[in-house]
Amino acid sequence: QVQLVESGGGLVQAGDSLRLSCAATGRTLSIYNMGWFRQAPGREREFVAALSRSSTRTLYADSVKGRFTISRSNAKNMAYLQMNSLKPEDTAVYYCGADSTKVTLGVTGSDYAYWGQGTQVTVSS
Repeated sequence: QVQLVESGGGLVQAGDSLRLSCAATGRTLSIYNMGWFRQAPGREREFVAALSRSSTRTLYADSVKGRFTISRSNAKNMAYLQMNSLKPEDTAVYYCGADSTKVTLGVTGSDYAYWGQGTQVTVSS
């Protein structure tokens, strides 16, 4: 099975950018659809973005569309989330997830079997 480790979070100001990384070990990332989710304090984990195995299909939450970009490098066994024009409401722990079973892109947590430990993103106003 695959192990995932997120990195790249931090404290930034509104309007800044961050690039999150998700490093995979144990299996090739190319067999997995990848997703990014986030969870703010007191809130449920919510879908942010998803990307198909061959990078041909993407999905974004309406709240991040046009600001965030999900990408991957199967050669490097990495997935990324480029976040631009960050807002205070983007503050959350961000998680990457991997799904090897579905053809369609998952938008709920139960669609992904493998998760990283999360990386904190804090956006100050």
